[in-house]
Amino acid sequence: AMAISEARQAAAGKLDAMVNEELVPLKLDGGKFSTEIERAALEDGTAHGLDRIRFVASTNPGMAPGPIAKIASGGELARFMLALKVSLAAQGHNGTLIFDEVDAGVGGAVAEAVGTRLHRLAQNGQVLVVTHSPQVAARGNHHWQVSKSGENGSVSTSVVALEATARLEEVARMLSGANITDEARAAAQRL
Repeated sequence: AMAISEARQAAAGKLDAMVNEELVPLKLDGGKFSTEIERAALEDGTAHGLDRIRFVASTNPGMAPGPIAKIASGGELARFMLALKVSLAAQGHNGTLIFDEVDAGVGGAVAEAVGTRLHRLAQNGQVLVVTHSPQVAARGNHHWQVSKSGENGSVSTSVVALEATARLEEVARMLSGANITDEARAAAQRL
């Protein structure tokens, strides 16, 4: 149990460094991530070891760290978790990763940064992303449009694979809404 605890301490330091490196590109330059490990007495150990582990963060310089779930906003929390996933994937912990609106609460340059990081993550494994952000969607290699419809009190969901032209139209729709303009198409093309 002591050997495992020591290994966790060493791994936590490496993980913290990797996650903190990811924060700047994700537009959390003032943030800091760290892993707190509290070791219990040997006689209080359980099947999971001696350690109580929690992730703490600060989102602004000079801010005292606190439990990440309490300190970070929804958008910040999503980016901290993305930084964590990117860091773990870099160490070979990548399989199929699914992100459901990891870009929630962000837009503009931050959404673009999230899209770039997700694209990087997808270079070493399969990444599925549910998003409403055109900046994130534009970075995908493949696109599916998911829509819901209701009839007679029931709801059905359909998933349609989008090819090149339809992909461009969908990103333009995400940018402009129901009425797709030529300006939105041009912006979608740039993305």
